[in-house]
Amino acid sequence: MKTYGNIESIEAAYELAKEAYGKFGINADAVVEAALEIPISVQCWQGDDVTGFEGADGISGGGILATGNYPGRARNGDELRADAEFAFSLIPGKKRFSLHMFYAETGGKKVDRDELEPEHFTTWMAWSRTKEIPLDFNPSFFSHPLANDGYTLASADPAIRRFWIRHAAASRKIASAFGANQGSPSVTNIWIPDGSKDLPADRLSPRRRLKEALDEILDVPQDPRTITDAVESKLFGIGSESYVAGSHDFYLAYATARQIKVCLDMGHFHPTENIADKISAALLFVPGLLIHFSRGVRWDSDHVPLFSDELREVCREIIRRNIQNKIDFALDFFDASINRIAAWTIGARSLRKALLEALLEPSGLLLEAEEAGKLHERLGLLEEFKTLPFSAVWDKLCLDAKVPVGTDWLGKIADYEAQTLSKRK
Repeated sequence: MKTYGNIESIEAAYELAKEAYGKFGINADAVVEAALEIPISVQCWQGDDVTGFEGADGISGGGILATGNYPGRARNGDELRADAEFAFSLIPGKKRFSLHMFYAETGGKKVDRDELEPEHFTTWMAWSRTKEIPLDFNPSFFSHPLANDGYTLASADPAIRRFWIRHAAASRKIASAFGANQGSPSVTNIWIPDGSKDLPADRLSPRRRLKEALDEILDVPQDPRTITDAVESKLFGIGSESYVAGSHDFYLAYATARQIKVCLDMGHFHPTENIADKISAALLFVPGLLIHFSRGVRWDSDHVPLFSDELREVCREIIRRNIQNKIDFALDFFDASINRIAAWTIGARSLRKALLEALLEPSGLLLEAEEAGKLHERLGLLEEFKTLPFSAVWDKLCLDAKVPVGTDWLGKIADYEAQTLSKRK
């Protein structure tokens, strides 16, 4: 594939862009540095189609399904880590890596999810230290026989509910070990699939059981310097099309009461909803937000995010109010129909690109116009800012981060596929 551009032309274009932004009071050099410093948590499950390391032949319960059969998925921890490292070499800026519980490495022993310990993640923690990639964590309430009826923490069966409570408690213990190992809190997100395929007669009881289960889980103290708790809603899932116990209303109220973070997933709301509008409302009542950047397409909530209007608006909302210190930026998607490393790369680069664009916006001028009641000026500035030479700054950011510029990463993925992925059966 043809090289996108040489260093001299990239630097020359950047100098012109820097001058253009400077006329609006924006220091492009400082913005590039700031954009690279925001950590993006990359999700491990894109690399293996949400399969995990338990040896299951297929999904058993839980409302999650990765469709497609593109060759070369990771089959074990070594392959998954190698693929992630290669993807990281194509993605600019600081990264984290988010694991699910069922990516434990137990040495071939059968250890159920309520019995897993930090020792089953020692290889992950050693990798995290060596690569300086902090780990985030997620309990896995799916692909398990005890999730077959579609209910876990909200189950009416006390034995099933007790299993999943133990599982979540074990997850928080492991996450705390991650945080101690890496010197920064492991963001630990609870999402459950619990719900009904058709109309339920009783919406209250499952939610009451869910609240009681969450209370029991979160009442077990963990060092706040090692773990950040979050809860995540969903509009619907596979097998829960008519009712989801953990709705947005439920979790926003719960997170407010417990003073923990609530997760907003871009694919987990009605297509006409804009989560950019939810950010300021929620932050008046909760200490922070975990945002999952994904893309909803019809019934599927987890397509690869693009540099879309929706993603850009979320980033602008965060940067305009200078609240990025209250936000955990994370990816959440899984597409088995395309090259999985390309999916990681496209999603992460799109988010980094949107963060850069938001940081480059002369938002101070917008606020001045708004506060002065000059709404025509605000609208005019918004339109003029759209044609500022953003792409030249993005190329410079990639150059400074020592990752491929433009489309050059496609050729590197093609080489990796030929040399590594094509040999996996």
